[in-house]
Amino acid sequence: MTLKGSMKPAKKKKTQEPELEPLCCCEYIDRNGEKNHVAACLCDCQDLDESCERWIQCKSVQPETCERIVDTVSDRLRIPWLRGARKVNLSIVPPLIVLPVLLHVASWHFLLGVLVLISLPVLALWYYYLTHRRKERTLFFLSLGLFSLGYMYYVFLQEVVPRGRVGPTQLAVLTCGLLLVLLALYRAKKNPGYLRSPASSDSSLSNSQIEYPNRKGHEKTKGFSGADTSGSLNNRTGKDDLKGSSRMVAGSPTEVKEDWCAKCQLVRPARAWHCRLCGVCVRRMDHHCVWINSCVGESNHQAFILALLIFLLTSVYGITLTLDTICRGRSVFTALFYCPGVYTDYSSALSFTCVWYSVIITAGMAYIFLTQVINISYNVTEREVQQALRQKTGRRRLCGLIVDTGQYSRGFLRNWLQFSTLGTQVAQHPAEDIV
Repeated sequence: MTLKGSMKPAKKKKTQEPELEPLCCCEYIDRNGEKNHVAACLCDCQDLDESCERWIQCKSVQPETCERIVDTVSDRLRIPWLRGARKVNLSIVPPLIVLPVLLHVASWHFLLGVLVLISLPVLALWYYYLTHRRKERTLFFLSLGLFSLGYMYYVFLQEVVPRGRVGPTQLAVLTCGLLLVLLALYRAKKNPGYLRSPASSDSSLSNSQIEYPNRKGHEKTKGFSGADTSGSLNNRTGKDDLKGSSRMVAGSPTEVKEDWCAKCQLVRPARAWHCRLCGVCVRRMDHHCVWINSCVGESNHQAFILALLIFLLTSVYGITLTLDTICRGRSVFTALFYCPGVYTDYSSALSFTCVWYSVIITAGMAYIFLTQVINISYNVTEREVQQALRQKTGRRRLCGLIVDTGQYSRGFLRNWLQFSTLGTQVAQHPAEDIV
């Protein structure tokens, strides 16, 4: 005798995981998954103890031990915060300490100023190539840039404004310029146009849709991973033998070449590249900028150019006001190289040193801005310039300052018009834009 409906499948009881106790402001979960306290930052570090003993005994320390010590220190260097102590990135700290010390030392004497102002760019370039070779992301340059802006403004308020040569209107203009630079940098730090991997979105397919490029152009067609949308994903990328290699939809120039990224597990549209530092593909990637610790791509390229332009105008204006105050009666260019008696007063010496530091930074940013303007005028990205130079496919002009690939350029005005519409809508690229 069977009872219909009497046999119901037994519901599985959910295993209740023990709830973790909330962390206080000084506690945190370390890299080993254990609860730790900020006050115990110097406890239980066997590698550090052994290294100190070897150092006292004048013995060498292995590089692996030094790396483990650095990892331990970076994991334990935290500040108290709500719901647990927050980790502090070690690369943020050096500019906050080194920059003010070196600038104050440089203001003691003219020769010390020359030595420090030469060594600062050299050290910055050395650190850049060190991190670039190791393929590491760093907050050093972002910290250096932001702290330089703040510290130059602080010196201006403390040493230049009290002399009475700077009026309220001039100070307000300089302050507004600084705020606009920070606002543009904040916008440039946002999503540059990341291409998300379909594999990473498999768990949330029921809640969201994945965008794929259309083979007839660069139009976005929304659908699920199994949907057949003008050449389904399974037809284009489902084969294992295509992973790790580039793929072309061969044939006439009206068809699109798309590259398969083995790391992101997606098909890249034209002009998209994989950033080895960010670990993700970016639409119309220009380059990875260490000054914003992010890529410059389709969605933030305009904000990046705007930040450079506002910074250059604000910096030049601040330099002019400072030199007009400490070196009266001389033009800006003359005061930079000839300002007698500037080192007799420590306040004037510090201001003059900060002016020269600002000039060095401004010159570097001006070079970046110039190359960006040239690339935009020829509708070419920095990544495409580097590839063209390696493959010897680009035409070099003006001693290599201009590299014209001749692939996407439609003329000066149309190139800038296309740049002005980046990120607003998906561009309808004609046949000559196909990679």
